[in-house]
Amino acid sequence: MDFNLLLDTDSYKGSHWLQYPPDLTAMGAYMESRGGENPDTLFFGLQMLLQDTLERPVTRGDGEEAADLWSAHGLPFNHQGWQRLLSVHGGRLPLRIRAVPEGSRVPTGNVLMTVESTDPALAWLVTWVETLLLRLWYPTTVATRSWHFRELLRAGLERSADDPAAELPFRLHDFGSRGVSSRESAAIGGLAHLVAFRGTDTVAALVAGRRHYDGPMAGFSIPAAEHSTILAWGQEHELEAYRTMLDRFARPGAVLAVVSDAYDLWNAVDHLWGEQLREQVIASGATVVIRPDSGDPVAIVPELLRRLEARFGSRLNGKGYRVLEHVRVIQGDGITATSLPLVIEAILAAGFSVENVAFGMGGGLLQQVNRDSQRFAYKVSWVERAGRIRPVHKCPITDPAKTSKAGVLDLIRDERGYRTVVLERPEPHPASCLQTVFENGALRRRCSLEEVRSRAMQG
Repeated sequence: MDFNLLLDTDSYKGSHWLQYPPDLTAMGAYMESRGGENPDTLFFGLQMLLQDTLERPVTRGDGEEAADLWSAHGLPFNHQGWQRLLSVHGGRLPLRIRAVPEGSRVPTGNVLMTVESTDPALAWLVTWVETLLLRLWYPTTVATRSWHFRELLRAGLERSADDPAAELPFRLHDFGSRGVSSRESAAIGGLAHLVAFRGTDTVAALVAGRRHYDGPMAGFSIPAAEHSTILAWGQEHELEAYRTMLDRFARPGAVLAVVSDAYDLWNAVDHLWGEQLREQVIASGATVVIRPDSGDPVAIVPELLRRLEARFGSRLNGKGYRVLEHVRVIQGDGITATSLPLVIEAILAAGFSVENVAFGMGGGLLQQVNRDSQRFAYKVSWVERAGRIRPVHKCPITDPAKTSKAGVLDLIRDERGYRTVVLERPEPHPASCLQTVFENGALRRRCSLEEVRSRAMQG
């Protein structure tokens, strides 16, 4: 769909310009995560969002299209306001957006971004863009969840692997492209995952990394079988299906993955892989990753490790855990925030290093989240009327948890950590963590994917 800012908002916004006080000359709002599944958020996606939306000037054609739609929709159209945007500002939004640098991990309850108007006649634009800017909940929530999955896996690797840092980047693979609502969601959420990890099958995320964050290659994958490539041979030729994978892709140092539960996982492991193909696997010099895709992963994964060890052997690493020879496992079915720590503990309890297993997630990674997963909100915190700054906030007696912040807000970081502070004027605090990212229609600051990743690592 072509982007038109005049149509990318909620219906009730169409009449709000008539509802504000007539002496309103400026307004400021903020965005925060009020809490939720995780105690902090990894901020990501603003640059991508701005490049696709607010960096594009509004055109006369946008106004003509919007005037027709709003009228037919039953709401007033602000001809004068949008005409001023075109004639005075060349279609570029007179807004200033300040935000914490992408990749920052900030405790919930703190300001992540502020938005303020720069044209006294167009202060209402601050709330017009609320709908659009709040969509940042999605990449930030996915990046946050992936980071916390990373921490779970890092802890397991530190307990059981000789080189945890080398193993960690490819422990969680994104299989979510087919499980989301759109190509755009795949790109946005898929790239958010790649802040914490390097493994993905979501090609749209790679394109987004190149276009928006100067990432020549944001993630990596390997040759892998799916059920169709196994089933096409027929059950009586299951062995030939597996042998073809070895013939085509197994080379010294290569890694390939083969789904092996199309019929009988245990027969495939014990007899086909473990007997008839065993010598070819070993002689190839490749690492063959066996993928189960059904059953309870808490039970399946340790049993699969034991059976593979019986056929291919293992070595004891420096931390006293067993590491398989020639083969590995990837578990991409049934992995959730609840099941992942249970599977990790089952692996360790069986005496195996977590480095033996990679994990995959699909819809659970990119789709099973919503704005309330981290309770994102965008609220006005101050207005300027007749030259006077006035703090404003909501404080509903029916739900005190929805009380919003009041005043000109900023974010600082000191020996106490991140803190949201209130200022007298809309001027940055000397120790502000927020940077001006967008001002009067133009991006003022850009970052690369590697900068985002580096910042996430620093905390």
